[in-house]
Amino acid sequence: MSARPLPHQDSQRLGELQKAQQQDEFSRGVRALLMHPLMAPGNEDFPAVRRQAERLRDWFAREAGWPLHVEREGARLFKRPANLSDDTRGLPAYDKRRYVLLCLACAVLERADPQITLQLLGERVVQWATETTLVSRGFEFTLRSSTDRRDLVAVCKTLLEHGVLQRVAGDEESFIHDHSAAQHDALYDVQRRMLAGMLAAVRGPSTWRLEDMPVDFEDRLRSLVVEHAADSEQGRRDALRHHLARRLLDDPVIYTASLDADTQAYFVNQRGAMAGRLCDATGLVAEQRAEGLALTDESGLLTDISMPAEGTEAHATLLVAEHLAQRLRDTQASPVTTDDAIAAFLRGAVDRYGRYWRKSAREPGAERELASIALDRLNKLQLITHQNGRIRPLAAIARFAIGETQIRPPATQSVRNGSADTLFDT
Repeated sequence: MSARPLPHQDSQRLGELQKAQQQDEFSRGVRALLMHPLMAPGNEDFPAVRRQAERLRDWFAREAGWPLHVEREGARLFKRPANLSDDTRGLPAYDKRRYVLLCLACAVLERADPQITLQLLGERVVQWATETTLVSRGFEFTLRSSTDRRDLVAVCKTLLEHGVLQRVAGDEESFIHDHSAAQHDALYDVQRRMLAGMLAAVRGPSTWRLEDMPVDFEDRLRSLVVEHAADSEQGRRDALRHHLARRLLDDPVIYTASLDADTQAYFVNQRGAMAGRLCDATGLVAEQRAEGLALTDESGLLTDISMPAEGTEAHATLLVAEHLAQRLRDTQASPVTTDDAIAAFLRGAVDRYGRYWRKSAREPGAERELASIALDRLNKLQLITHQNGRIRPLAAIARFAIGETQIRPPATQSVRNGSADTLFDT
């Protein structure tokens, strides 16, 4: 008969279990806030975020310099981008016009009653769209065309997803086709706490006096997110650490060559310790090579674009990535290629893989649209640069190079750690 564990042993095991559960809940909160910086109470991870609020606030402030506000009505992580020149971010299917409509809709809701209909929201946006500055820049919005109504509905769906609006009754889709009948309207509750958190800027655009307002686009972007930094050696180190942590948490990869001299020096010396802290909290896995550093997510959930993934476009993207990775490895040829060459490659792939693709993707000419989608995904993942119809594969794409299968003896498998592999080499 085995001896019964002593009481202090039970207590120790219970304490270890509670500690592990607390850490798991904390990591869930970090990951959830990175994916949903504006989090409504209905989010399944919101209870964990509330319970871990103090620890989460301290961690985000220390590691990335991002403020976090957690209240009963929702949570807002004020994520501010480290790279303002990155144009691969943004809401899906949004162009400049829809962003203007989103801002106008938020301005209307700020002054609206606790409930509003889709029709009334649209009518007030139409009124605001006649503002002199917007008109002078060629902006026009009415509810007469289905295109305008579709754009308004897209904005409403964005506000619904972010918890700013809550649908009480009605349907948006029928409004697109006929907004004249009352039964084709929708009714919403306005969540003002969530609305107040929509803008993540340090300083709101409306706080600038007309005579002090930045003129060009780059200055306007910088003015929205500029933060105070202590004029000391420690202050400069903190600013560098926050800048790099933001990029590691937000970007697929940091290439060392893309950093300025001061940031590069700090990155080379501190990236191991920094990656360790970030990975401990997020559950990500660090991949460090001479060319740079990436924090990868083996689950594929902490990303806007999963790769590999299911579907015709995802398969085509993987084929293009493999093709470009092989070009990068081929030292006898230039790795740079063109849009036309990628389209031709996918046209040639139809015979081998077309039976797995949807029918429309196998039609003559479809390869150009497929190539455009694949290249856009690879560009957003920072696996290529794509400018003026020319594509250059970057180092991280090497992880998608698939060669002939090789079986290695167990004694040689540990040598890879000391090899001269390039970033994400497979």
